[in-house]
Amino acid sequence: EIADASLADSGLSLVPVQPLAPARTALPADQNPAAVYLARLAPGSRRTMAQALTVVASIFGRRPETMNWSGLRYQHTQAIRANLAEDRAPAGVNKILAALRGVLKEAWRLGLMDAETYQRAADLPGVRGERLPRGRALGRRELQRLFDACAKDQSANGRRDADIIAVLYGGGLRRSEVVALDVNDYSPETSELRVREGKGQKQRLCYATNGAQNALDAWVGVRGPEAGPLFWPSNGRGRALMNRRMTDQAILMLLRRRAKQAHLRAFTPHDLRRSFISDLL
Repeated sequence: EIADASLADSGLSLVPVQPLAPARTALPADQNPAAVYLARLAPGSRRTMAQALTVVASIFGRRPETMNWSGLRYQHTQAIRANLAEDRAPAGVNKILAALRGVLKEAWRLGLMDAETYQRAADLPGVRGERLPRGRALGRRELQRLFDACAKDQSANGRRDADIIAVLYGGGLRRSEVVALDVNDYSPETSELRVREGKGQKQRLCYATNGAQNALDAWVGVRGPEAGPLFWPSNGRGRALMNRRMTDQAILMLLRRRAKQAHLRAFTPHDLRRSFISDLL
């Protein structure tokens, strides 16, 4: 339909693409190309690529778990690319296409597609073009207002949130890396933070200095030395829940709440990483 609309003025018409055949039976997880593909990704990438596959499946009115991935052919994948390019930024389209190629490769590895069919379906050139980044770097005054908003909260949440903001900004960590930290990953003597769940399964060391180290020490004093996740979620009454890991979404929500309290424009956890890099430069 997209191709027909774009060629309407030229008088050309296309042969209708055959609809995707539905899967006859639901495949077990170890035989579902989408499930196998997602299982080999890091936790942070898994969430992102799962969302990308949801977008692809929705084009056919289905969900990733019920999508007949091995039934995709060249005409289907080209139609997907054209559909996505209509109203999405090039970077977003290329991310979704990368997820689609990954699933197709798993379908071939599982013996659900022959090599020639896989090569044809996966022959998807990326979409070219650039757009201005949506994120922004926070200024020093904005950061100060964020910490002031946390300081006014005398509960455990206030110290925890100040520490999370300090680590996101002071260490340039991603939110998935922050929630993966354990208390043993922090060394008060050297101010080291061991990031064990980095992007691409890469580990690295970063250092919490100055105010970031002060915030970490204050939070650990509230949290206690028990083994387990460094940061705990709140039970809604200002008290931390013991030995329970926060989620990526919880980090986003607490930043939105603190931004509202500080009367700041909305920002994302990754914007604090941008601020860290901008200040380094």
